[in-house]
Amino acid sequence: MGQVISEALMNLLSVQNLIFVNVGIFIGIIFGAIPGMNGNLAITVLLPFTFQMDTVPALLMLTAIFFGANFGGSISSILINTPGTNAAAATLIDGYPMCRNGQPRRALDMALVASTFGGLVSAFCLLFFAPQISKVAMKFSSPEYFALAIFGLSVIASVSGKSLVKGLISGGLGILLATVGIDSVSGVTRFTFGNIKLYNGIKMLAVLLGVYAIAQMIGRINKTEAAVVSNLKAADKDDHITKEDVKKTLPIMAKSSLIGAFIGAVPGTGGAIASFIAYNEAKRKARPDEKFGEGEIKGIAAPESANNGATAATLIPLLTLGIPGDVVAATLLGAFTMHGLVVGPKLFETSGPIVYAVLIGCVIAQLIMFFQGKYLLGLFVKITHIPQELLTALLVVICCAGAFAIGSSEMDVYVMLLFGVIAYFMQKLDFPSVPIVLGMVLGPIAESNLRNALVMSSGSWTIFVKRPICLAFIILTFVLIVLLKKGDAKQRKATDKYMKGEQEE
Repeated sequence: MGQVISEALMNLLSVQNLIFVNVGIFIGIIFGAIPGMNGNLAITVLLPFTFQMDTVPALLMLTAIFFGANFGGSISSILINTPGTNAAAATLIDGYPMCRNGQPRRALDMALVASTFGGLVSAFCLLFFAPQISKVAMKFSSPEYFALAIFGLSVIASVSGKSLVKGLISGGLGILLATVGIDSVSGVTRFTFGNIKLYNGIKMLAVLLGVYAIAQMIGRINKTEAAVVSNLKAADKDDHITKEDVKKTLPIMAKSSLIGAFIGAVPGTGGAIASFIAYNEAKRKARPDEKFGEGEIKGIAAPESANNGATAATLIPLLTLGIPGDVVAATLLGAFTMHGLVVGPKLFETSGPIVYAVLIGCVIAQLIMFFQGKYLLGLFVKITHIPQELLTALLVVICCAGAFAIGSSEMDVYVMLLFGVIAYFMQKLDFPSVPIVLGMVLGPIAESNLRNALVMSSGSWTIFVKRPICLAFIILTFVLIVLLKKGDAKQRKATDKYMKGEQEE
């Protein structure tokens, strides 16, 4: 092992490799920060350019793009209330309110610190614990995936605002949208209304752009958000992260990073699920003076450390079992194959020095991302200085271009605009938007795995209580919902008492 590590370091530590890691991080941040773009698109575009590159620098650059894009998605979430990537959808719940309250740089700094922390935890898990984590992940089959999806859907209870019923309705809408297209199990078309362009389903990123960006732009155009825009405070003098902020959020980041690493290692999940589960856990443990949804810094630390904690972990089933954990991992599978590496159980034996060079490079990439981010955030935060009328027009153009780039189809642009209008009226009626995203992410996982599980058991529902992991998730779901509702009631009571004490003082 010592000889393999020494050879890996010799392959890794060169000026050329460090340059390509820096280039990958920069490209990833830019693609992640632009709504409609994402890391997978950047990797796909740049993959042909790596044909003539050596194996180690090529793989280092592509994986660095993945890490940079995951952090970049938080930039647009915080500054313009539009998630750059699916995994950053939970970040805007507290990120944008903090920006609106005059602390955009503090919010971005927190996102950067949490992203780096989560990324390092994920990278070290990949480096040291890949085989062990993969063994646990291999015990997951359809019943366990269904139970995990139901556990994820329970998060709706914490992001529904004042009305759980409205949250469930929004979540149901998201699940319904996810059923459009050709059914993956039976091959039957559903809710396509004879339109062949709907056969591939409704793209979640198009819906995200409509729900978060276009709805907000419509509100501004109609002046219904005039008060919000006018209340956008100038940056505070102390608009930066402090040691106290890091100390306060460190336990949350540690817990959320481990949540992200575990969920990321399970094929078919990813950062979006991890971020919402981590946010829910942070909110459940909140004190009375911590107002999640209104600019609480822990509301940024939890989802960012979780979704970045899932990044390198998604490579665990890819490298150890040959199973891509998500879409990006599937694209990286093509990159590994293209450079002559056969992923699977024997990869570490046949190509140990190269693989360990990439794994150690994942750790270095997180550190480079931190230093690049510290420099670039000063530029990104200037977005808040752009006049709101100009920014609104610019964002509409960017969102339309981003929606078209998803599948090179004008249909995605129409979908984005349609759901922007729908979300605008939903917001007027106080229907939360986040459950729609949860429904679209987890609905297909729950549906397909429920059907597969029932096929496995010949239609018997007892399969969900006979399997230990599955039963544990189901019990945890019920316990979480009960504790969450009790916690909400207790927190409201404590908050009222706290606010009363503040007024008396």
